[in-house]
Amino acid sequence: MTITHLVGSVPLDDAESVFRTVGGALGPRLLRITDGETGRRRRWIGFVGDQLADHPDLEIDPDAPVYKCRQWDGVVVFEIEQLRFRAGVDPKAVGFTTGYADDAIRSFATFDRLQGEGVIPAGVKYQICSATPMAISIMYIAPGTRAAFTESYTRHLLGELDRITETLPHDRISYQWDVCQEVLMWEGYFVDQPAGYKEEILGLLGRIGGAVPADVDVGYHLCYGSPKDEHLVQPADMAKLVEMANGICAGVDRPVQYIHMPVPRDRNDEAYFAPLAGLDLPAGTDLYLGLVHDGDDAGNARKLELARRVAPVAGVAAECGLGRGDPSRLAAVLAAHDGLAAIG
Repeated sequence: MTITHLVGSVPLDDAESVFRTVGGALGPRLLRITDGETGRRRRWIGFVGDQLADHPDLEIDPDAPVYKCRQWDGVVVFEIEQLRFRAGVDPKAVGFTTGYADDAIRSFATFDRLQGEGVIPAGVKYQICSATPMAISIMYIAPGTRAAFTESYTRHLLGELDRITETLPHDRISYQWDVCQEVLMWEGYFVDQPAGYKEEILGLLGRIGGAVPADVDVGYHLCYGSPKDEHLVQPADMAKLVEMANGICAGVDRPVQYIHMPVPRDRNDEAYFAPLAGLDLPAGTDLYLGLVHDGDDAGNARKLELARRVAPVAGVAAECGLGRGDPSRLAAVLAAHDGLAAIG
């Protein structure tokens, strides 16, 4: 059976609404279900940026250039002043209050109740999603501070992970790492990225993936960013995604349940999918493709057909989270997921 996978955000008001809506629409095809990243998490890492801007141990670095987030067409979507640690601050002693663990534990209680009521099918796991440490440091932290910040923030995220896995039953949850800025670095997007970025990225992704207990599902969502629903980079093909996926799986010292890769709406050509021939996922690691686009059932089916000529595709999804979408279109989008999965 082809499964349906939701990357993260859903344009509804709260976790219960998400669980009820998604569970009802896709239940038989789901292995995992998110809480929709509603409320403050709807902006993905925007809420973390707000917290860092108000953090007492951080300040704007006057010597660092303002980060300008540009789309593929050169349009500047937003600008962010870069931060550094204040003088005298020991990065190893700095704490953060992202609330990832609190949110996950709270949403699981709702998930557990609704699964008990049959709203969510038995066997479906609650999917917890988290941005990587590098997503935060690249976006918000000045280059000279990034290494120390990344290490400090990584400790925080792994602490949140520990709280989650110490509290929730391992056989009923899964953990997804959202990998966006790293994909952009692979494409040469950032002007100040270090020369050894590939080794740094794979080392950190391996570390955080390996920190997830072996009896908890773990997956990676690869992403090209879409703050305005347009990619920050338009990839030539899937070669860089394949290279990253192979490197991630080789660097994680535990099984990886799935890798998710995006497929742009207008890529219905064999050339885009051809690099999938070089994908070397271990046995037990599924490939999910983000090729469900609203209002393009024929294009979605064409993409799936082309991909399956080259590699096995276990699941279908959208390119990214659905949270910025029109709530009135959600039913149609979920139906598109279901219809594509039904192709087999």
